[in-house]
Amino acid sequence: MFRKMILSLLMLTALGGSVNISMAEPAVHKQMVIATMQEVYPAVYESLENARFYVVFEPNISKNLASFSERWGENYNRNRLDSIRSMVFCNAWYANAVSNADPDMLALCPLRVGLYEKQGQTTVVFARPSVMAMQSPARGVLEEAENEVIEAIENGLKRFKSK
Repeated sequence: MFRKMILSLLMLTALGGSVNISMAEPAVHKQMVIATMQEVYPAVYESLENARFYVVFEPNISKNLASFSERWGENYNRNRLDSIRSMVFCNAWYANAVSNADPDMLALCPLRVGLYEKQGQTTVVFARPSVMAMQSPARGVLEEAENEVIEAIENGLKRFKSK
């Protein structure tokens, strides 16, 4: 089995394909802190805005889900999360640069982060746009934006104790 897989990879490469066997970054950047959503959310919001990523929409996901609790019964909130929020944000310069490099990657604009709290611990998750743009001419600019967003998240969480 292993031999067939190696032979297939060699044939693909010989036919002009490329194979990347290196370990990639995880698709989702994740940071956990010991603090409530009420403390973390405004800190991340402010940090994103200070980095010129302007929040344009703030869905309160747990509030929306709660309206389905009766209908979903025991399938509602099985992880017992205390709060789920999201921030949708954009930076016009990056949106323009992405549209210039590869308009199809505008599917990633605007960007977003998710936050969830459980028992006084809040987790911030960010889907890395560079993972979606692996073969795109916009990958470089998306990696740059990704790094700035991650830095903004880290800056917003600095005052909290990491998990």
